Amino acid sequence: MLRTLTASGAVALALATCSQADTLRYAHFMSANSWQNQVIFEDWAAAVEAEAGEDLDVQVFPAQTLGKAVAGYDNAVMGIVDIAWAVPGYTAGRFPLSQIMELPGLFKTGAVGSCAFQKLYDSGALDSEYDDTHVLFVHTHDPGHLHTADTPVRSLDDMKGLKLRRPTQVVGDLLTNLGAEPVGMPAPNTYEALQRGAIDGYMLPWESVESFRLAELSNYHTVFGFYALAFVTTMNKAKYEALSPEAKAAVDANSGMKWAVTAGGGYDEAGAKVLAELRENSTVIDLSEQERAAWNEAAQKASDSYIAALDAQGLPGTQTYAAVQGYVTECEAELN
Repeated sequence: MLRTLTASGAVALALATCSQADTLRYAHFMSANSWQNQVIFEDWAAAVEAEAGEDLDVQVFPAQTLGKAVAGYDNAVMGIVDIAWAVPGYTAGRFPLSQIMELPGLFKTGAVGSCAFQKLYDSGALDSEYDDTHVLFVHTHDPGHLHTADTPVRSLDDMKGLKLRRPTQVVGDLLTNLGAEPVGMPAPNTYEALQRGAIDGYMLPWESVESFRLAELSNYHTVFGFYALAFVTTMNKAKYEALSPEAKAAVDANSGMKWAVTAGGGYDEAGAKVLAELRENSTVIDLSEQERAAWNEAAQKASDSYIAALDAQGLPGTQTYAAVQGYVTECEAELN
């Protein structure tokens, strides 16, 4: 069955299927030929359909065909889509505890970060942030690094004045502390901004350099785990409740830790391949030990500042940060 829908057929099929109670429209912003489309979206859809038998049909809509990346979560809330793959941090301040996962230095791989994020969600600590949708699973990508078009960055001094794409406000605050000028935008907009010279570089994990075709515009890549983006795959509440018992059971069976780690591990695997290619075809900069210590100090200040701000708002910032650190330790042991 042709499950992934391109732009030309997306709207017509969405209108044709929306009256079918057990047809699910699953929207994301990666391209149809991306590994994410296959591993995170198509494989999930196939697993759910296999579990449900004839009681469920899942249609995958890639490349923002049912809405822009920044609107993903709200599209699920309002039922514009049935399931959305969304970035909580694209809406500043709305998911403050979830964005603790973005802070630098918490974990080294997407699989571990995703495991820890799922444990945090399963603990109930994030219930109030997602009470308007039915969450299927959460995950992170592997740590994101710095990529620049024409300016090699080997020290904090090299960061000063650079206009750098930041994915979220939390990461933007870190860049400000490092002397750069953060420019907010979703990942799909990075190529055009870099091509026009509106930015000097960007923050993304290794695999995204390839996924968004940015390698052709990027000559330098500085290795430093600045952040890890948090993702949520979530479903419209009314749509979930309207599913048949068999379809609901199939969705439930494909929610939680298995798919969190599958998604995060996919980033690790794809990223390792891209990094190897970049080392062959461009300049990958590994910081000196002394320079890395200075960057770590600045990064920790940004983390401390974010946690303190949460505490000042009456949110359990310190408590949640400590919980994430504990979950990371657990996940490292469980996944090794």
